[in-house]
Amino acid sequence: ADNVSFVTTMVDRITPRTTDDDRAVVRELTGFDDVAVVPTEPFSEWVLAGDFPGGRPAWDAAGALVVDDVRPFERRKLWLLNGSHSLMAYAASILGHETVADAITDPVVRSWVEEWWDAAGPHLDLPADDVTAYRGALLDRYRNPGIRHLLAQIAADGSQKVPIRAVPVIRAELERGVAAPGATRLVAAWVAHLRGLGAPVTDARADEVTALATGTVEEAVRHTLAWLDLDDERLVAVVTQQVHDLEARSR
Repeated sequence: ADNVSFVTTMVDRITPRTTDDDRAVVRELTGFDDVAVVPTEPFSEWVLAGDFPGGRPAWDAAGALVVDDVRPFERRKLWLLNGSHSLMAYAASILGHETVADAITDPVVRSWVEEWWDAAGPHLDLPADDVTAYRGALLDRYRNPGIRHLLAQIAADGSQKVPIRAVPVIRAELERGVAAPGATRLVAAWVAHLRGLGAPVTDARADEVTALATGTVEEAVRHTLAWLDLDDERLVAVVTQQVHDLEARSR
């Protein structure tokens, strides 16, 4: 402990899966075949917290943010960025969209994203102005046409993503005595996804989670909420109605 420290870090940067088109662009620009190309966006954030027994490198001079606690920034990313990504992956793909940049230009999808942020934002342990600025930055990042972030890629492995991106926000809302539609739509969209709408189901636990979504819509909702440890009667009606709404909008 006197000489070694393991620092907690959080990185915020969108990096879609590399495609052959990305490799072709690099080949054209450099003349080299690079099989390890990583496409990414201009935005980046690196947050660190911890002790530096041997002295801390001047990473902050290059833009790193050194804080006492990484967790508020981690939750901001998980809930606002990753949560809205999952919402779009399931809900916007049901509306026929293929990428984040395409989806966020749809006024309906944009309103769903804003409603999700309205629900999640107040539960973050960060100044309101910081949350507002981050939301604005996310909209700019999502609109970037140079980042072809496929909704089908984001939709994969929802069994791992939905519990950490959606469930904490819904629980926080329930503790306030409400079940805001903006907070629950992500789960409704996942249920609709598991029932065969939108992006294809690609999940290591596909057999398990698709089985949850069988039967009537209400049965599917009840089973999925129970699996998420959100077995609360206050959620059933609103999530069921949201699944029906997504089914009616399916393209």
